[in-house]
Amino acid sequence: MQTIYGAAGGDEGLLRLAHAWHARVMADEVVSHAFSHGFHPQHSERLAAYWAEALGGPRTYSERYGDETAVVRMHSGNGPHEEMDRRAIACFDQALEDAGLSEEPLRQVLHDYFAWATTTTMSAYHDSADDVPEGLRMPRWTWDGLRE
Repeated sequence: MQTIYGAAGGDEGLLRLAHAWHARVMADEVVSHAFSHGFHPQHSERLAAYWAEALGGPRTYSERYGDETAVVRMHSGNGPHEEMDRRAIACFDQALEDAGLSEEPLRQVLHDYFAWATTTTMSAYHDSADDVPEGLRMPRWTWDGLRE
């Protein structure tokens, strides 16, 4: 069976999605606050590599940029932000359309992955990034949901 990574168009498709999502969140008055202190110049490329690895593609993110602990720490210590999470997910759903990834069942599985990651892993440590444990493993998402 084809991986989600492959069905999404591999690196090229996920990069399109990352660019589309980034454009959507930067235009959103609530979600853009997360980027108000700046962001890495290759944010979309790094995000696409992260998604690729989580969705069955190559381990480029882990080999070049960091591990899951570092990613979760980047998203931690900002207090609860449920409204921002909801809006980030809505931006993602719109970005799926923008990137041409709206065919079912791909659209649904990508939505489910992003919503899960946004509301669990990336929202687990509201108080401090120092609370994030070492050695977190990158979750792997399949057509049936979370694998590890």
